[in-house]
Amino acid sequence: MRAVSNTSPIPGLAYIGRLSLLRSLFTDIWIPPAVWQELKAHPDASALTEIENAVRDNWILLGAPSRSHLLSTLSYRLDLAESEAIALATEINADVVLLDEREGRRIAAQAGLSVTGVLGLLLRAKLNGEISALKPEIQLLRTRANFFIAQQLESEILSFAGE
Repeated sequence: MRAVSNTSPIPGLAYIGRLSLLRSLFTDIWIPPAVWQELKAHPDASALTEIENAVRDNWILLGAPSRSHLLSTLSYRLDLAESEAIALATEINADVVLLDEREGRRIAAQAGLSVTGVLGLLLRAKLNGEISALKPEIQLLRTRANFFIAQQLESEILSFAGE
């Protein structure tokens, strides 16, 4: 299963020690140049090291979308990293694009892409038996990554996970 990621899912998972879930959930994980630039500027040294190792070891791959009309159009509504991620996902026929921001998710879905974010990845890992409980992972996202999760969304995800 091929995925293209925007910036936030990668350090979110790295902060909580779960970046390797990407490797187990997908055959290919691609990031475009703008995402790579944002990741390289990440302020947490340990998360950055884990991310750089994943790129160096080629299980997170770098790929640039063409300078297409789609990319230009997306750039009017989204930041460059989100625009490049959606354009690259479209061009390489990715099975899923990893986005956490609401507007990016909405536009990617309108473009016909399957979309998930950090919570969806953690839910999938829980359902696959790769993590034993979702609630502690959500708490780590909040405390270590300062990740905002609406209470209603958390309740829905935990209910779906059987917690």
